[in-house]
Amino acid sequence: MIAQARSTETVFCAAADACTRPAFKASAKVDKAPLDFALISDRASFDALETEWNDLFARSGLPAQVFQTFNWNWHWANHYLAGAPGGIDGLKLSIVIARRNGRLIMIWPLVAERVRGITQLFWMGEPVSQYGDVIIDDCPDALDVMRAGWNFLASHAKGDVVRLRRVRSDAAVAPLMKEIGARIADRQTAPYIDLASAPSFAKYEERYSSHARKNRRRLKRRLEERGPVVVERHYGGPEARALAVKALELKAGWLRQRGLISHAISDARMSRFFADAAGGEDKSTNCIVSVLKSNGEAAALEVAFTCKGRLAMHVIVYDLKFEKAGAGVLLMEQCLAAGYKDGLGVYDMLAPGDGYKLDWADGSSEVYDWVKPLSLAGHTYARLYLGLLRGHAKAALKSMPQSLRKLISRGYTMSL
Repeated sequence: MIAQARSTETVFCAAADACTRPAFKASAKVDKAPLDFALISDRASFDALETEWNDLFARSGLPAQVFQTFNWNWHWANHYLAGAPGGIDGLKLSIVIARRNGRLIMIWPLVAERVRGITQLFWMGEPVSQYGDVIIDDCPDALDVMRAGWNFLASHAKGDVVRLRRVRSDAAVAPLMKEIGARIADRQTAPYIDLASAPSFAKYEERYSSHARKNRRRLKRRLEERGPVVVERHYGGPEARALAVKALELKAGWLRQRGLISHAISDARMSRFFADAAGGEDKSTNCIVSVLKSNGEAAALEVAFTCKGRLAMHVIVYDLKFEKAGAGVLLMEQCLAAGYKDGLGVYDMLAPGDGYKLDWADGSSEVYDWVKPLSLAGHTYARLYLGLLRGHAKAALKSMPQSLRKLISRGYTMSL
């Protein structure tokens, strides 16, 4: 279903992580043509947007918007959307689009779900997507268009609260969040590696201490004593599909070993999504699956996605039996070297800013979860649950001894 209403170049991240559009000159002319808004709420209407969505992204999509491509969200809809095999009951599309002179110029990729009597609006792609943003054309009045889109959303989507997770500080929608008085529910950092700052990996690697470089060579020699060490890089196909699923299995085991819980990774839908996204048989997500094998056995894996010269490292994990062998460190080193061969400028390690990421990083970007209530019930939910209960629960879990966290984790796994 489509609800409608009427109202009056490729960007490359190079020497810095600022994936923002160039500033418009004061003399830039604003198109005064009226805007046509629509609310996309059914799968057929979403599928019909494919060509327009891809055209808008090709001319105005930002490198960090890798999780806002049509193909990414098409795969997500195949596994998570209500009506899909194994999809989530009640999870519906609520995408706001805007056209000017018949041309698509804005997409708010959102979904709606009613839980515990509250209708929440959030990014399409959750929980797989790691960044959320609005795709907006390169136009001088972009903020005005997004503002009008927000007003259309608030009056037509029938939600109680808008919950927008992992919005980068340089996201297109970030200025609007501040303007409308949205509340920050959580903040994290996303470390990145600036490959474009050096002409080659050999030159880039010089910024790390000689001790760190020697330690990686020592780890490699020790691992080679076990048998041949081989690094493979897969750009789709059956092997990539199988390895992506294995990466999630290893990640789930890694988390359990530390007494941590991830509902998203434990959900079989994520494995099915990763398999299709990595396999690349239909609608490529530009997935790269890298594996470090020791004597023929997968010791460490990385699943990443590229967009306009930028790589988003979604998962990097090692088999626990290789924990002391430094397999993850060795794979990371090889993936960075391969990034130069693939012509990548930025290696985005995504949030959160864990210590091992910061050891490699050149810098980091701020990432925020924004919440904006739209009704009285939404205000209450945002204040009590998002503001108090959820925060206290997370803090309590972090403060628990690891042995107790493991017990809770095992109990959760048995209940699935």
